[in-house]
Amino acid sequence: MMKTILITGSTDGLGKEVARRLVTQGHKVLIHGRNPEKGQLVINELAKLTDQANIEYFNADLSSLAEVKKLSKDILASRSRLDVLVNNAGIGPRTKDSPRQLSKDGLEMFFAVNYLAGYFLARELMPLLKSSAPARVINVASIAQVAINFDDPMLENNYGDYQAYSQSKLAQILHTMDLAQQLAGSGVSANSLHPATLMNTKMVLDSSALPDSRTTVEEGADALENLIMGDASVLLSGGYYDGLTKAQPDAQAFDKQTLQELQELSEKLISQAI
Repeated sequence: MMKTILITGSTDGLGKEVARRLVTQGHKVLIHGRNPEKGQLVINELAKLTDQANIEYFNADLSSLAEVKKLSKDILASRSRLDVLVNNAGIGPRTKDSPRQLSKDGLEMFFAVNYLAGYFLARELMPLLKSSAPARVINVASIAQVAINFDDPMLENNYGDYQAYSQSKLAQILHTMDLAQQLAGSGVSANSLHPATLMNTKMVLDSSALPDSRTTVEEGADALENLIMGDASVLLSGGYYDGLTKAQPDAQAFDKQTLQELQELSEKLISQAI
């Protein structure tokens, strides 16, 4: 059955490779990026593999919640169904001494781009996902996870890129588990994924904070494609996967109070920005 699949951050690396695979299988793929020229190049490339009607590009800078809002509106206006939302877009750590950066809304950048944008996008697109059920939300997280300090979630004190990145990735996993509970019985599942360790993506290769790449984009794409297209009766909902294998995330992901605190913080930050 043909699916309609939105993959954020799909003009490069893992997202682009999975998009390529899906369009060759005949699925409709909604490409997202933040550079229109680059987006058009990807569309032109994919158009050689599929019917032009099976691909569409959407532009948005995920460091701006207003642009995330516009992205959701554009998708809702152009599509009558959405089978899979893949929150794949993200930024990686630089060096241990890199300065703290803020999003366009004045939020810590890793938290804003890696986590909050995906949280907001899933919230806005949920009516469409529910009406398209069975549907899936997949958050591309990481094995790099540290507990969120709710006394200083924006890391205004003792900032470090690794802390910020790893906190944002655990927030994605917490969001996934919260979604799975909220969506029980709706026909919409939610799972998170560490696709592979240090893939040879632009994000990894551009980071001077990381050692040489140890895995390939293809390995990560295998894992992500599994969650997009795999047997729903096996994948279930609320899981965290390390590659193709179900794994255990940081213990904080199972704390109900933490789930509630993160949801309340997320809604507060969104209401202040929009």
